[in-house]
Order: sequence, then C-alpha cells, then structure tokens
Amino acid sequence: MSMHFIRRAIRFAKRVVSSKLSLQRSSAPAAGQHFSDWRRHLGTSVHWKRALFSVSKGQEVLIATSVGGLSAATILEGVLGVALTLRGARVRFLLCDAVLPACLHIHAGKIKDPAVITEYRLNKEICPGCIGRGRSHYGSLGLPVSYYSDFISEEERRALRKTAREMPVSEIRGFQLKGMNLGEHAMAGTLRFFASGNLPGTQEAEDVLRRYFEAALITETVIQKYHEQFSPEVAVFHHGIYVPQGVIGEVCRAHGTRVANWQVGYRKKTFIFSHKETYHHTLINESTDCWTDVPWSEATEKEIMSYLKSRWYGSNDWIWFHDQPKHDAELISKETGIDFSKPTISLLTNVFWDAQLHFKANAFRDMLDWVLQSIEYFKGRPDLQLAIRIHPAEVRGAIPSRQPLVDEIRKVYPTLPDNVYVIPPDSQVSTYVLCENSDTVVIYGTKTGVELTAMGIPVVVAGEAWIRNKGLTMDATSPENYFELLDRLPVGKRLDADTINRARKYAFHFFFRRFIPIEFMEPSSNDAPYEIRINDLQDLLPGRDAGLDVLCNGILDGSEFVYPAEKYIGRTQ
Repeated sequence: MSMHFIRRAIRFAKRVVSSKLSLQRSSAPAAGQHFSDWRRHLGTSVHWKRALFSVSKGQEVLIATSVGGLSAATILEGVLGVALTLRGARVRFLLCDAVLPACLHIHAGKIKDPAVITEYRLNKEICPGCIGRGRSHYGSLGLPVSYYSDFISEEERRALRKTAREMPVSEIRGFQLKGMNLGEHAMAGTLRFFASGNLPGTQEAEDVLRRYFEAALITETVIQKYHEQFSPEVAVFHHGIYVPQGVIGEVCRAHGTRVANWQVGYRKKTFIFSHKETYHHTLINESTDCWTDVPWSEATEKEIMSYLKSRWYGSNDWIWFHDQPKHDAELISKETGIDFSKPTISLLTNVFWDAQLHFKANAFRDMLDWVLQSIEYFKGRPDLQLAIRIHPAEVRGAIPSRQPLVDEIRKVYPTLPDNVYVIPPDSQVSTYVLCENSDTVVIYGTKTGVELTAMGIPVVVAGEAWIRNKGLTMDATSPENYFELLDRLPVGKRLDADTINRARKYAFHFFFRRFIPIEFMEPSSNDAPYEIRINDLQDLLPGRDAGLDVLCNGILDGSEFVYPAEKYIGRTQ
C-alpha cells in the first residue's frame, strides 16, 4: 500500500495523533476546532432529528474502527456513520479500550522499545491517548459506541493470555479456530510491527508475536459476543488485515455478516472500498466484465493519460514517494551505469514486508525468492541487462522497512553479475523513465503494472499484482513458467494497439472508478491526514455527493463499489 501526500504523504500514516475535523462553512475559520462542529450541526439539523427517530427498523451496521487514535479511520468512518444514519441505518461504532496487548496502532518505528508490548505497558503508554481521541470523536456524533471491554471478562482475558503463552511458536502462524485464520493475522501484525518480511530470530520477536496472537484471540472473543448481542448485517472497517481488523473480518464472515473494507486511494480525495475482504485480494480476481464495456471516447482517453502522466510528478495524488525524480534517461544512465542502447529488463520490487502481507505467493515462495532467482537467471543471460528498482517506500513509506532488500541481495551476491544493476530506494531515478527505456518490465505485486501496460510496455507478472488476470500481461504460474516467459525476452516491440486500448480502459477503471472520490474530503494542513469541508449536514444526504452515494449504497445494499467516472468526464458533479 503506498501511502502519502508528497511530503505530508510520508507523515500521513505515521501521524495517528490528534484527529481534527473541520465541518465548516467556506467563510469559517480553518480546521482545528476538534469535533464541536459535529455537535453544532447535528444538534440543529431537522434531517438528523428525523433520521434518529426513524432508524429503529433500519439495517444494523457495525463500524468497527477499533483503533480510535488512527485519525485516517475515525474521520472517514465518522462521516460514514452520519451518512448511513441519514439513510436509515442503525449505526454502532466499536472501539478498543486498552484491552488488546498489541494492535495496528503501533510499529517499531513508533515504539522504539518492543518491551512496551512484551511487558504489557501499552495500556499505560499508548492506549490512553488513543482511547481519548476515539471517544471524543465518536462521542461528538451522539451515535452508540461499544467498547471491547463490554464483551470480555478479566477471567477470559487471563485464559487467552495463557493460551498465547503456551502455544508453540511454530504453530502460531498456521493456527485456525473454527476455520478462521487467527494465526495468520497475528503473524501479519507482527511482521508489520517489525517492518520485516521474516520474523526476526530473537526472543523479543517471539514475545511480540505472542502478544499479537493473544490480541487476535481476544478480538475473536469480542467480535463473537458482539454478534450475539447486536447481530450486525454489515460491518465496515479499514484495512481488512492485521490485528484486530483481519480477525474482525474472519468472525464477521463466519457469521454471514457482509464485510466492507476500505483504504485511502492514491488520487486526492479518493478511497477504495471492497466487499468481503481487503481490496489487495479482491482486485486480482475482479471480473473483467465490469470495465471492458465502459463507454470510451477521446475525452476519456485524454483523462486517463493525463492522470498517468501526472503520476510521474505526484501532482494529483496524496500518496507519493519521490521529491525530485530524475526524468532524464542520460542522467539515469550515468548514475546507474545502465546502457539503454542494449536490451534492458527492469524488475520492480515491493516493500518486502508489505508484499508478504498483502499478496499471497504465486509462482515463488515470496518476493525475495523471486528477486534472487531472477538475478541468477539473468546472470546466464549476458545479452540482457537487468535493472532492479528497489521500491522507494522502503525508506520513504509510512513504516520504513527494517529488512532492506539491498542488504538481502548483498548477502547472496556480494558482487553482482556484470549485467545486473540495483537502484536503491533512496535514488531519485524515475521508475517511469527507467521502464520507458526498457524492453520489458518484470513485477511482483506493484500497481505500476497498471500504468506500464497503458503505456504499451510489455509486463511479466510473477506475483499477485492487480494487473494479473486482465489479459494484458504475461502471468507466471510457476517458477518454470516464469523462466519460460523470460526465455522469450527481449520482446523487441511494444504492445499492440488493441491491447494498449484495453490496458487504458483498465487503468481508467482502476484509478477513476475503483478510487471513489468524496469531493468534500480535502488534504489537511494540520495533524490529520484530511479534513471535511461541507456547508451543512444536507451535504451528506443522498444525491449530494455521487461518491458518497456509491459508498453508502455499497454498504447498505451490497452494490459494487464502483464510481461511474465516465459520466463526469469534462465536468464536475
């Protein structure tokens, strides 16, 4: 998941401090009034009073934010709570109140000493601020809020702690409870905490894993009892993986409760939602029928190509990793040593730990296995140059990697083959210019494949990239098949016109239809990642914001989370 507004982008997910919401008129003061405006607007709105009076028979909706200190979540999910209530739903929020010994809110870059987790100090050092922000935010809405402690006793927590302590560490990752993959989410949370693709071989790392496993067991108990009491018809929450969100999804699906997961989109003002589980998985198997027949015109083509070009500079995105990218091929050649007059194959990585969590292994055991086997293959292909572009998010992302891929490569190849070049993550080399000057690009899970095919560049997919299964790329199904595909290189030409046209349709679908805009959600100049700018509560009613309607309709009736962007080309809502 790539993350963050140019420079503010990189601060975005790191900053889960005070979430400031500006529900203001255009002439009102700037953001920073906390949540008093919610109370003012809700308290004086006839629409709100009418909604609260009539929701007793509406759908039961669980908004399972859980981590109240994660401002990116509380701001959007607060808006959804109000908007869904205005549409007749019975909304209830769920927050953790220092019950979990480990969670999504923390990582090794935020907590310098893992003893905060292993010694159960989280509830004293981190939780109070997180609880306070969540309680303050949702309390201002006047909608019901439940807390984890409402659904689990101290005795039950002690029993689950004992289970987590006694479980052989080798069995945790694969642990299932009634078919629910609790161990997988515990491991995902731990790897995210350490920002590492593998669990460090230390006692400290084992202890952290046990705390995440304990947190997973607690979450399962809490969500089971929540269902017994409230029987939600649909649950909404961010991410859909890690702890507690991944476990929440497991329990909800086991109960037949519809799940809607979301994450911030790449384009400014946009969010991506998916049914059943995280979009990282659903987009791979999304039916091509939902985008191949999208009406296409010169204006649509211009819109997507203009946006794709803007991604070279990040001008239309709030998730971006470069400051001053180099777009001059000659300068790139001088920096890297690559001779672009010779056939060049570019290999684009993901952040190692991120790829481990978001994308299931396909042809290879994991991303590192793929990179190392690729180097070994190209070692025997002196007719080709291999340019390995390490993902900039390793150093510029929300959680910088603590297992740098350059170091992992160096362990196996202290000296690289003469035809293999590694471009480190802190290099300002433009990935787009590098690929533009390559014969073919090989990827694992990066979304860049969506962009490259739209540029006509041949792409080989070795992992679970979203461009897989779209009829646009060479998709490897096994190591043997992968190397067979590499044997065909160099391709020596660009994609044909029909394939490029199809690729541009998919890019439009991906960036404009799946990334759903909420026009009143603006990048923030304060501590929160974004803020709400509306005139009054009527702006949240049906028919006022097309993107918000898509989200609310998808949550309430299960319709696709697809924004009909083709209807708005060349004009605003």
